[in-house]
Amino acid sequence: MPLYEYRCRECGVRYEKLIFRKGTAAPPCPSCAAEDVEKLFSVPSVKTGGASSPAGGMGPCGAPKASCGSAGFG
Repeated sequence: MPLYEYRCRECGVRYEKLIFRKGTAAPPCPSCAAEDVEKLFSVPSVKTGGASSPAGGMGPCGAPKASCGSAGFG
């Protein structure tokens, strides 16, 4: 089930909502009930495998730890 993030154009509140079906209308703002909201683009969450993934997981550069040193990350 995808989790979408929205921002209310009336009051500026940001909120998340699980959407079960594609094409479902955006949910109204939980704070002011306005229907003028925009869907925000979020970075998906990625679960790494820890020690079983390359070089023990992901580094601060978003790549496997072994390759972060060459990208300028300590």
